[in-house]
Amino acid sequence: MIAITINGKQREVAADPDMPLLWVIRDLLGLTGTKFGCGVAQCGACTVHLNGEAVRSCVTKVSRAAGQQVTTIEGLSELNDHPLQIAWAEFDVPQCGYCQSGQLMSAAVLLRENPNPTDQDIDDAMSGNICRCGTYPRIRSAIHKAAELQREGAKS
Repeated sequence: MIAITINGKQREVAADPDMPLLWVIRDLLGLTGTKFGCGVAQCGACTVHLNGEAVRSCVTKVSRAAGQQVTTIEGLSELNDHPLQIAWAEFDVPQCGYCQSGQLMSAAVLLRENPNPTDQDIDDAMSGNICRCGTYPRIRSAIHKAAELQREGAKS
């Protein structure tokens, strides 16, 4: 058994230590918001947070997550009211939506580390997340809006 804390809840899973974290999250724990994209850490659809850092769960062995904190899109906010989720809805970012959970998880790390990112900061931080629908301009606008919402929240 491997113990992992997922979205704040302690879980134990019977998994091969070499199993990708993605399959533990999706198949063993039933959290299907994290998507399988390329399987080789190139598209970012499977991005989750491991101890607050964005990782590609398709190539992260579950043994690396043992005893660690994992956050999936389901755990980004309890009420779907993270500034990024609010901005994503306001800018109608998703088209097909497949990459969006990975986009949101990467953007959350960006905003935590850089609360006032420039276009270039966003492009650099999000370059590992591919959107086959080409929603990049809306993603950038939503991240700027989320940063603004976050700053306003910090003032109150």
